Order: sequence, then structure tokens, then C-alpha cells
Amino acid sequence: MSEKIEEQVKKIDISVVIPVYGCRAAIPELHRRLCESLEKISKAFEIILVDDYCPQNSWEEIQKVCEKDKRVIGIHMARNFGQIRAITAGLDKSRGDWVVVMDCDLQDRPETIPELYQKAQEGYDVVFARREGRKDSAITKFLSKCFYKVYDYFTDGTFDSSICNFSISKRKVIDYYCRMREQNRAYTMFIRWLGFKQTAIDMPADERFEGKSSYNLKRKLKMAFEIITSQSNKPLLFSVKLGFVSAFLALIYIIYLVFREIILGDVLVGWTSIVASIYLMGGIILCAIGVVGIYVGNIFNEAKNRPLYVIDECLNAKEK
Repeated sequence: MSEKIEEQVKKIDISVVIPVYGCRAAIPELHRRLCESLEKISKAFEIILVDDYCPQNSWEEIQKVCEKDKRVIGIHMARNFGQIRAITAGLDKSRGDWVVVMDCDLQDRPETIPELYQKAQEGYDVVFARREGRKDSAITKFLSKCFYKVYDYFTDGTFDSSICNFSISKRKVIDYYCRMREQNRAYTMFIRWLGFKQTAIDMPADERFEGKSSYNLKRKLKMAFEIITSQSNKPLLFSVKLGFVSAFLALIYIIYLVFREIILGDVLVGWTSIVASIYLMGGIILCAIGVVGIYVGNIFNEAKNRPLYVIDECLNAKEK
């Protein structure tokens, strides 16, 4: 009888995984609202806060929360590994039958979790939150839409730019995700790639509790190149097509010059067209080599087979 009770205690119905970076002040409020929302679903839940080496020393706040509430698991990374790898660290530790992934800045409302859970009970394996009225600048929204248009082209898919990491997934989906150990990772896109029965619900977006996004333009472009080149070989084919088009245009121009010499006998002689052609072809060649270089770099990173993350300290963690 005691073994049965112990097994029930160990069983977790729902896990919430949250990467923490740059929003120390939000942690107490985040914890309070999460507990209120999760208790509407089940008493058997866990909250996993992953400190991605936050410069504000969010680990101190996480330690305080872990000390007061043993349902909270604190993970302190050895250095900053990035949001997606922090999410992966939390998912690897999660034990729930259902797993929620969300941000720490309270733009994702904890009160939406019961709605995600109820929708999942209709037979879905994954339910995403679709942000309405996102509180971002016009430039950020424009760049986001442009990226997903490019991403759709290179991956032959369709992706809704308003869908974010905030989601709930069945245990089997998370287990398959955790088995994928690629260095270049994108949580939402990997989950979409896995398949299963998926849907999305609309969710109003709140203001960020404090601070601003750490993803500047440079980091976003870097992430975009990594995501596209890790999931599609279309950029290589695109560079080949571009080379063929350039060669074809050059051939047409040569034929034009030959006919002009034969018929009119006044082919213009000068270095301008030659230099322009060299720069054009040189640029195309460099672009093609650069694209190949990105793929070689991806292969190099994968071949090293380094761990995705390194954990410095873990609080309240239990064996899966």
C-alpha cells in the first residue's frame, strides 16, 4: 500500500519549463500566478526554472522560490547557452504527462495554461498559443514576417509568425523532441516537424514585466541562418540556380556582342563592362562559397558532438 502511495506522489500530471534570462523581478509574480493557474488543473505539478546565466543574477530569486516551494525545480547553467538550449535542459528534467513551455517575462499569461490543457483534452497532442496584439515594435513584427516567409520558401512549409514557444505537449512528443540532439535547434519548428495532432488557440499578449528582449537584429539574423541551414538544403540549390542564371545571362550578352560586331562593327571597347562582370560573378561565387561554408560549419559543430548545455547546479530535482 505504501509503495502505491509513493508512486502516486511521484507521478506528475503537468510540468512547466521556463528559461530565465533578464527578468529577475518577474520570478516571484510568475511563481504565484503559475501556482494559482496550475492548481485548477492538478495538485501534481512541477515548475522548472532554468537560469541561463542571467546577468541580473536571477539564480538568487530562483533559490528563494525553490526553498519555499519544493514543487519548483531550479537549474543553473554553467554559462549562457541560449534560450532554446535552456528549454532543452528543462525538458530533459521534466516528468509530467503534459509539458508546458513558456517565457519568463509574463508576456505569456500563466492563466492561459488551463485553456491550453482543456483544448489538449479534445484529442490534441500539441496545442500552441497564438499571440494576438503582440507588444512589439513595427520593425520587429515586419522582420518576423519576412523571416517566416523566407523560412516557408526554403523548407516548403507554412508557418504562422504569431505562434510562439508557449504551448502544451504530450509526454510522447517531448520525449521525441529530447531525442533530437542537433546543435542548431528551434523548439517550435522541431515540434511542428515531429507531427502528431496539433492545433493553436488565440491568446492576448501582455506587456513585458521588465526589461527588453535580448534578441537584437544581429542575434535574430544569426538565428535565422542557423535555423534555415540546419533544416533545409534549399540555399545550396538556390546558389546553384543563381550561378546558372548568371552564366546564361553572360552567354546571351556574349552572343549579342558577336552579332553587333558582325552586323554593325562597332562593339564598344572598355574596361567598365569587364570590371562590372568580374564584380558580379565574383560576388555570386563568394555567396555560393559562403553558403557552402555555413553547411560545412554546421557539419563541423555536429561532428564535435559536444553536450547541448552544462548544468552548474540543480535544486529540488528528482529522478525521472
